[in-house]
Amino acid sequence: MSVLVIHSHPDPESLTAQTAGTIATSLTQRSIDVERADLHAEGFDPRFSTADLAAYRAGSTPPASIGAEQARVDRHGDLVLVYPVFWWSMPGQLKGWIDRVFGNGWAYAEQPGVHGHQKLLGDLRVHLVELAATDDATYERHGYAEAMRTQIAHGIFDYCGATVVSQIRLESAPTEAATALAAARDWARDLALPVAVH
Repeated sequence: MSVLVIHSHPDPESLTAQTAGTIATSLTQRSIDVERADLHAEGFDPRFSTADLAAYRAGSTPPASIGAEQARVDRHGDLVLVYPVFWWSMPGQLKGWIDRVFGNGWAYAEQPGVHGHQKLLGDLRVHLVELAATDDATYERHGYAEAMRTQIAHGIFDYCGATVVSQIRLESAPTEAATALAAARDWARDLALPVAVH
């Protein structure tokens, strides 16, 4: 079993980066193969280009850098996205990564003249780790939690056939940092992953 942990934050010392590191370390301690990707440090360009648009329209090969990202996801059975909540969603760079990587022909397939689409990521298990400025009760009371589930779990991953199997929201206030990191460590320690068959 292997896991790809992706995060995006401009500050390498941010709670987001620390949380991604804590999760990766906790999974590694369980003898799970982990690859960690810091989109900001890697300089990932989230802009959807004319080459991306042409590949989307034709369901053809994307630019090489995007093909490399797709191959990176393909190497792993589980994808963990760690991100701060910006305006009730993920940051622009991570959303741009999804826009560019989860494209027609790889994540799903559309056929001209055919209603609907084929979901191509049925084997991918997704885990969402959100760092939020307020507590779960506030998210539920205002409907933000359901809106984010609809947008991200259903609108993105279910559309491609991937299953969001776990989701955790951690408070990101400076006074809650130690609690958030401990919760992330425990979450990763207890995360149910398929057992590899040899």
